[in-house]
Amino acid sequence: MATPDFSKVRLHIVTGKGGTGKSTVAAALALALASTGRNVLLCEVEGRQGIARMFDVEPLPYAERRVATGLVGAQGERGGVVHALHIDPESALLEYLAMYYKLGRAGKALDRFGVVEFATTIAPGVRDVLLTGKVYEATVRNARKKNAVTYDAVVLDAPPTGRIAQFLGVNNELAGLARMGPIKSQADSITSLFRSPRTVCHLVTVLEEMPVQETADGIADLRKQRIPVGGVVINQVRPRDLDADDLAALRAGKVTKKRVAAELTGAGLPGTATLVAGLLAEGRDHAERRALEDSQRAVVEQLEVPSYELPRLVGGIDLGGLYELARLLRDQGMA
Repeated sequence: MATPDFSKVRLHIVTGKGGTGKSTVAAALALALASTGRNVLLCEVEGRQGIARMFDVEPLPYAERRVATGLVGAQGERGGVVHALHIDPESALLEYLAMYYKLGRAGKALDRFGVVEFATTIAPGVRDVLLTGKVYEATVRNARKKNAVTYDAVVLDAPPTGRIAQFLGVNNELAGLARMGPIKSQADSITSLFRSPRTVCHLVTVLEEMPVQETADGIADLRKQRIPVGGVVINQVRPRDLDADDLAALRAGKVTKKRVAAELTGAGLPGTATLVAGLLAEGRDHAERRALEDSQRAVVEQLEVPSYELPRLVGGIDLGGLYELARLLRDQGMA
């Protein structure tokens, strides 16, 4: 499949099953997009302060903070800036009241009386409307807004695939309930953005049956909501230490103890019975794992969505690792 051009996309939504590393991929994508001087905002909405941990900064307030310099361009151009925003529904509601109903101090008074907490917990859909509303505002913001930072791209670390369609479609449901007024207008505007070519939703998976199936289901749900699907990022890919012939021989039981012992001896290592048996067992397990991964990669290829691959980083994820993943995403044409 031809590599798509995401250069005109303003909002990149990243989702994935829990444990697949969607937050890591979102952060790496933000760094990759911040090439050639681009200004990028990385948002999170799940209240886990994952961005702060990955970039090794203090917990983020409800304010946009600079967290990193973006990846340097492929031709050596200076990288842009990555800002980050931790969106919580309570603060988003107060901002909404101030923006659309001019309830500045009155809105804060409501917060003291617990009205804000009540409004954002009694109906889960209200929380999602507020969270997506702030993402929308950051995406469409223009330079005419006083003291506002404008962004060339926004990356949203979104909820998992199990509820991504509901999360992104809640404004459409709200628009059907509110017949007029600012709520109706904002809900329509957010829905229009999410369904436009300015938005894509990327899905993160690993090569295991449940995450790949959830990715397939998520793509189907997004398409029903008419939300553009971007790419599938296959994360945590293991290195290929053995070729296809060796893997097939291990799965077929054609690699003998005598052969393993001889190769160990030839390498100057002790070919004891215990070591040989252990290596053969690990080899067979590795070969079976490879077969499973190859079968799931074939399923991903059938989804008719461009795919990108990122390796499993042995030392874990730090800022240096994020830059390495960002480079790989850019080199594969995702940014």
